[in-house]
Amino acid sequence: MKILKKYYAQLVGAIIGIVGGYFYYKFIGCNSGSCPITSNPFMSMIWGGLMGYLLVDMIVGFKKSKKEPRES
Repeated sequence: MKILKKYYAQLVGAIIGIVGGYFYYKFIGCNSGSCPITSNPFMSMIWGGLMGYLLVDMIVGFKKSKKEPRES
C-alpha cells in the first residue's frame, strides 16, 4: 500500500494517458493502417499511458526539487 500512496499521482497520470490514447486512436487515428502507433488501439493506449506517467512524474519531481534546498 505504501507504493500506491507514493506513486498515486503517476498512476492517475498513466490512467488518464491510457484513456487519452484510446480517444486519440478513435477520433484522430490513422485509417490506412500504415501508422504503427495510431492504427492500433493498444499501441495508442500504451504510448498514451507512458506519456501520462512521464509527464506527471516530471511535474512531481520538479515540485519536490523546488521544496528541498540545494547543497552548495
